[in-house]
Amino acid sequence: MYAIVRTGGRQQKVAVGDVIEVDRIGTSKVGDTVELSTLLVVDGDAVTSDPWVLAGVKVRAEVVDHHKGAKIDILKYKNKTGYRKRIGHRQLHTALKITGIDSAAK
Repeated sequence: MYAIVRTGGRQQKVAVGDVIEVDRIGTSKVGDTVELSTLLVVDGDAVTSDPWVLAGVKVRAEVVDHHKGAKIDILKYKNKTGYRKRIGHRQLHTALKITGIDSAAK
């Protein structure tokens, strides 16, 4: 069983036991449980995408870690003017471990 969830403006495919990286969730601490909004659920042969049914589906995840991502180098250069600029950026991430996908009551 797996689900497609939306978090941080992106969609990710998750199953129970997966560890995913999402944009920083600043309101949660390590060990807290969060719920993710579900877009699609695949359970064996059945595919559920009906929004009324998905309103009852809960994807629960536990916050494992808060960390910074890999460094991204931004270089700006203009020819013949001597203009050079180097900027670095590290995005803040939260690692989530998927603990359960509760199917809707039928």
